[in-house]
Amino acid sequence: MPTKILSAAINGFSCQLIEVEIDMSTGLHCFNIVGLPDTAIKESKERVSSAIKNSGASSPQHCRRRVIVNLAPADLKKEGPAYDLPIALGFLVNSNQINIDKEALKDKLFVGELSLEGKIRPINGALSIALMAKERGIKTIFVPKENAVEASLIRNIQIIGLGSLTDLIEHLENRKIIEPQPFTDLTKTYQDEVFPFDMAHIKGQEHAKRALEIAAAGSHNMLMHGPPGSGKTLLAKTMPSILPPLTEKEILELTKIYSLAGLLSKNQFLINQRPFREPHHTSSDIALVGGGTHPKPGEITLAHRGVLFLDEFPEFSRNVLESLRQPLENGCITVSRASGTIKFPAKFILIGAMNPCACGRANDSDLECTCSAPQIIKYQRKISEPLLDRIDLYIEVPRVKYDKLANENLSEASEIIRERIKIAREIQYKRFANNDILTNNEMGVREIKQYCPLDIDCQKILEKATKQFYLSARAFYRIIKISRTIADLSQEQAIKPQHIAEAIQYKNKKS
Repeated sequence: MPTKILSAAINGFSCQLIEVEIDMSTGLHCFNIVGLPDTAIKESKERVSSAIKNSGASSPQHCRRRVIVNLAPADLKKEGPAYDLPIALGFLVNSNQINIDKEALKDKLFVGELSLEGKIRPINGALSIALMAKERGIKTIFVPKENAVEASLIRNIQIIGLGSLTDLIEHLENRKIIEPQPFTDLTKTYQDEVFPFDMAHIKGQEHAKRALEIAAAGSHNMLMHGPPGSGKTLLAKTMPSILPPLTEKEILELTKIYSLAGLLSKNQFLINQRPFREPHHTSSDIALVGGGTHPKPGEITLAHRGVLFLDEFPEFSRNVLESLRQPLENGCITVSRASGTIKFPAKFILIGAMNPCACGRANDSDLECTCSAPQIIKYQRKISEPLLDRIDLYIEVPRVKYDKLANENLSEASEIIRERIKIAREIQYKRFANNDILTNNEMGVREIKQYCPLDIDCQKILEKATKQFYLSARAFYRIIKISRTIADLSQEQAIKPQHIAEAIQYKNKKS
């Protein structure tokens, strides 16, 4: 009679329960794995056989019977070496080499890669597996020891960390019980964040600093435009120092993403700081949005709940920049392949930095531009109007004058700005407590109507701006969302005319 062992399959950003069925019958010896396995799973026959032999048991390669392993459901493509452990366990149980009741395995799940000597190596996606197991009512999951702390971020589920196949056998036979991994309380994992850059050390650029504060408070996108050396890159790299700490929900989201991408290490079992990603302008569209033969998260997903900084914005290829349009609008990216469609989260703050022209001197009052008018137009047209229309704050960053550079006085520190942003975010968290959004930038038309009422004076200013600048519907609502953030920073319950007026200042000059 076949033996069934529960395991899990990572499918993009989701996880699915897998039944590993092992059947042994008389006949010519064979050891086959079916159920759409990839090459890594097909090769597990050798790993499993050696691991079982080196753990002191009789391996599938040495038994004179037909051994068939089925990974169900059979129509779902399986990837990776995480099925080594359940395959080995299923064989040991089916061949009566483990003294255990099969009924006791029904509410247990097993994942792990085996080495040839029987050690258990870590896998990707342990947090996703633990979340799925809890949703399916599974009480205990067995994972590699290195993944135990990560999986223990989920409450009310027993996590057993394994170092070897021998450990598993002794535990199931009650010869050497392994204590479950204690629950990891996220509130006790926070550490004092140390930032390499601080707003206090940036000379001048008060207008840009104010825009960064608004962007951080409401999670708005921003494009900085100015000559080389004016401080655009430094301003962007200072952004993490004013962003508020991650909430528990955000920590779990980010840890799940980085676990699936295989970017967690022994010393970093969770992500508790907002990411700051700065891909080079030679990056491909797949590197940015994700995908590949086996779809993996791209830079925009790795920047989820953090910052995606694109320096030298126009130097990115047109395809790469245009691929940002959907995630900027929807907060997610849908990757479609022949094998299926996968949706990755992508709620990030986009910060772009660009020169006014190829030489960087256009509009500079002190230096002469060497570019012709057609060259300037061609350079600026590398960024399409639909993409520019999705950017909330457009900031001119001029060259800093000597008197400001030589001034020894420090500007307002990041810590002070961050406190204001924390308060503004708390206001938003309370406002959207019954909605599936966290910040003002995520509001749709329905939420804008509900949370952003405008008095007559505000409507008059907005009407005049709409007619004067020929605002699109997207730009119209974007100004209202920015105004809501400015009001939150001022701790004002209602949007006032001065908030609308300030928001209009950041209107995209190219739209």
